[in-house]
Amino acid sequence: MTPRFRPWPLRELVADLRAGRTTPDEALARARRRIAETDAELRAWVACDPAPAVTATAGPLGGVPLAVKDIIDVAGLPTRCGSALRVDIGPAASDAAIVRAWRHAGAVPIGKTVTTEFAFFAPGPTRNPAAPGHTPGGSSSGSAAAVAAGHVPLALGSQTAGSVTRPAAFCGIAAMVMSRGRFALDGVVGLSPGLDSHGLFAATVSDVALAWSALTGDPDAGLDEQRPPRLLVWRAEAHSGVEPATRATMDAATSRLRAAGAVVDEIADESPISALTIAHRVVMAYEAARERAAELAVAHRLSEPLGSLLRTGAAIPHEDYEAARRAVARAAERLALVSASYDAVLGPAAQGSAPAGLASTGDPVLSRAWQALGLPVVTVPGLRGDTRLPLGVQLVGRARGEAALLGIGCWVEGVLRGGIRPSVLTR
Repeated sequence: MTPRFRPWPLRELVADLRAGRTTPDEALARARRRIAETDAELRAWVACDPAPAVTATAGPLGGVPLAVKDIIDVAGLPTRCGSALRVDIGPAASDAAIVRAWRHAGAVPIGKTVTTEFAFFAPGPTRNPAAPGHTPGGSSSGSAAAVAAGHVPLALGSQTAGSVTRPAAFCGIAAMVMSRGRFALDGVVGLSPGLDSHGLFAATVSDVALAWSALTGDPDAGLDEQRPPRLLVWRAEAHSGVEPATRATMDAATSRLRAAGAVVDEIADESPISALTIAHRVVMAYEAARERAAELAVAHRLSEPLGSLLRTGAAIPHEDYEAARRAVARAAERLALVSASYDAVLGPAAQGSAPAGLASTGDPVLSRAWQALGLPVVTVPGLRGDTRLPLGVQLVGRARGEAALLGIGCWVEGVLRGGIRPSVLTR
């Protein structure tokens, strides 16, 4: 982060709320004050609720301010999806299912954050708090920036390709993409039903673990004693866009993890991952053209990237779509055989640090394979490249294995941040 921007640790706020050192109203006032001080520069928000409900705070998060990506309905606020097509849309009548779940956990939605148009590539105005002249990534641009800037300690995103993993890596914070289908998508303006997943952002993996425990009742993996994991490293050698600095940083990270006691082996055959990456593009385009058929009918009014996606998808024969789905199934079987003896796959979260300027949100290529499989992914911050901008790594776990994956993520985060001494523990 630049000196002006620091994340707001979720564990710190929850501890203060539980101990009575602060109140939900004071937490809300802090969030509003921080937004007022810095959002004219960062432009992470599209709407803030003037009077969010802070009375129902009995859940474990008990009054934590929450940011919500603007493709997810929040009662009383419009869901504009970053598109001129929806600029005059009225407020949502009810919360999305995922927002109701977070309210039940005690979080208080305080507003909507910037998304790229319908969660695809056309960037919004948001700047990266870690490097304000650089993109925050997308499509969950505003949610990542709001957490990185300390506006809120927790924010919601979504991922169809790399829309959570990449912004977290670029902004130097933690995130998790949930297993596909883990929570209902009711009230979310989706892009590809077979790929869309919920996500969340927080300052650290430990904070994400706390949030997940509050949302689901799963054990708080971040507090458990963790043994060094067995990791299968994916270096993305098949993708030439991975920058040399990212490769060097990954090498250094794996060396530190081995020194701390982790088993770290290499994926010898990347061809299943390449097959998944190709199939993901076909599935995404085909489904987007049908999910967003109303927008396709007025594609001339859309951004060029989204209009092109929808037109491309509309031209894909159903047979090609089914072939892509079969390719996903075959690749999943091959990867399952390779990864069965490991706790998680470790790889770079993005090709490099955040690109300069706001014209592009970066390339999601390193997330497509895992999104095609619908697996949970945790982005671990703490690394920096030769430009001193943030670099993240991603950990890919087993379907519906979020709690275990977060435990691994907390261990990896501790090692990469220098908080865990080398261990003699073995698996």
